[in-house]
Amino acid sequence: MHFKELMKTRYSVREYHENKVTRPLLKEVINAARLAPSAANKQPWKFVVIDEDKVLNDLRDAYDRDWFKVVPCVIAVFGDHSTGWKRSYDKKDHTDIDVAIAIDHMTLMATELGLGTCWICHFKADKIKRYLKVPHQWEPIALITIGYPVDIKPPEKKRKAIEEVMFYNEFK
Repeated sequence: MHFKELMKTRYSVREYHENKVTRPLLKEVINAARLAPSAANKQPWKFVVIDEDKVLNDLRDAYDRDWFKVVPCVIAVFGDHSTGWKRSYDKKDHTDIDVAIAIDHMTLMATELGLGTCWICHFKADKIKRYLKVPHQWEPIALITIGYPVDIKPPEKKRKAIEEVMFYNEFK
């Protein structure tokens, strides 16, 4: 799929077929994230694929939405702020930015493979850490649902006009 078409096709999927995504396809998706750029090449990320029903059931009370209770697979994405690059002038931590780039690579690869994804950030991080036995330095940054979408036609994207977000030579 050409990139312009891929950008138009990718959307947040909240209804999936029950069939599981194969592990080779999941590996392709994670590999796209692994290849993403990161500040100073620190790669401060880890990805946990949750595709077993028992573990999925445990995770469901970390994000209490009806549609989440039936997703076939979740990728939990973690960042380590102790290893992420910090800007020398003000110590701004770029871990979240690096992880976001990796997630974007994952969601676009999933779309190319005919899969749907939804990027979730509103979850109970303490439960994710407990259920997945995550070491203290690793922060759960996002949950990515992944599977075969029920509706393969993407909804119309509602975005601001280019003139509202792009300026030349000065901020407006």
